[in-house]
Amino acid sequence: MNGIPIDRTLMKRKLDENGLTNVGRASIREIRTLINGIELETGVKFIRMEMGIPGLPASRIAIEAEKRALDDGCAAVYPSIEGLPELKREASRFIKLFVDIDIDPACCVPVTGSTSGSFVSFLVAGRMDPAKDTTLFLDPGFPVHKQQLQVLGLKQRSLDVYEHRGTKLRPAVEEILRAGNISTILYSNPNNPAWICFTEEELRIIGELATKYRAVVMEDLAYFTMDFRKDYSIPGEPPFQPTVARYTDRYILLISSSKAFSYAGQRIGIVAVSNALFREEAAGLLRFYTRPNFGHALVYGAAYAVSAGVTHSAQYGLAAVLRAVNDGAYRFIDEVKVYGDRARVMKEMFTANGFRIVYDMDVDTPIADGFYFTVAYPGMDGEELIAELLHYGISAISLSNTGSLRREGIRACVSLVSEAQLPELKSRLERFRADHPA
Repeated sequence: MNGIPIDRTLMKRKLDENGLTNVGRASIREIRTLINGIELETGVKFIRMEMGIPGLPASRIAIEAEKRALDDGCAAVYPSIEGLPELKREASRFIKLFVDIDIDPACCVPVTGSTSGSFVSFLVAGRMDPAKDTTLFLDPGFPVHKQQLQVLGLKQRSLDVYEHRGTKLRPAVEEILRAGNISTILYSNPNNPAWICFTEEELRIIGELATKYRAVVMEDLAYFTMDFRKDYSIPGEPPFQPTVARYTDRYILLISSSKAFSYAGQRIGIVAVSNALFREEAAGLLRFYTRPNFGHALVYGAAYAVSAGVTHSAQYGLAAVLRAVNDGAYRFIDEVKVYGDRARVMKEMFTANGFRIVYDMDVDTPIADGFYFTVAYPGMDGEELIAELLHYGISAISLSNTGSLRREGIRACVSLVSEAQLPELKSRLERFRADHPA
């Protein structure tokens, strides 16, 4: 607890140095830079909960395969824009075995991380119809997705779904779609930041409405199979990862290697487009691309322009780990379950010290323990809470940055909080509560 609470004069100076007039509104990267400077000057090690990055070692299977590919000379050769054939095959197989959906290998396109996947998807799906220039976010959500639309000059709408769960989701979403300007619908499942998970009924509603109103659903599966309330670990056997793909053929699955395989540093993911959408033609695409075909525009128009291919060796690494998973030789889910265990302990620490869980239910079922959770403290909104927790060496981000209407809350990520830090987190939360009696 040495140095806790951190001196307020020092904190004010560091905020001014970083140009942060309202730290509760700061981006994840801005908070990270701020904390790095405070740690360097004070020697106080923060409980880092602001960044959603993996806290586990990368898959050795992927690393060794990437080394072999480099030794074999792949670094001297441009990767194909379409992606490594074996990676595309294993990605297609992976989706069949764990999602139970058939997507052709040709429709599985490697991208430089799932975030790049959403960017190139916006570039194409958001431009199929000139009358449809707006993305609907089923929030709360990942702030960078909204930033991407700002960069692209595309419009956005937001619906905080927490008050519209179950059957109430249909009228809430349809009211927005009825205007006729929604090109795409994006959400994460499990959700970043709230860790809510859509039910089959809700996914059916989204899929049916997407088909009815000709919208493309972008399903962000960055936390693939990480709803640990069910066992998704056996390839080819139910239960399977829930997906909107069972209820519409107008979908894009964004599959990340960062969390499931702790391969964040290599920036590789998969955009998996439904067979029907990949082959669909839209005259509106001719405004930007040489052909009206969706798949051609995605691969040779958007993906080529953004990155001209994905790092060659990383494709070999991901192909190898997917092959091992598909063959049942590597149970990646067993490794990432530690996030759920850690979340359970941390949530108990927060609630024991006067905090409450903000997004606490999936319709009528308690929310899962996973990569993120959300908390609030009596008498403070989320932005105030972020600023105050920094004085106790605890970092997070406010829900106001995520499209949430729950302004009182903050998002906490468990991945970088080590087991050794848990006693210190407990002590700091106890000190926070003593200094801020509810």
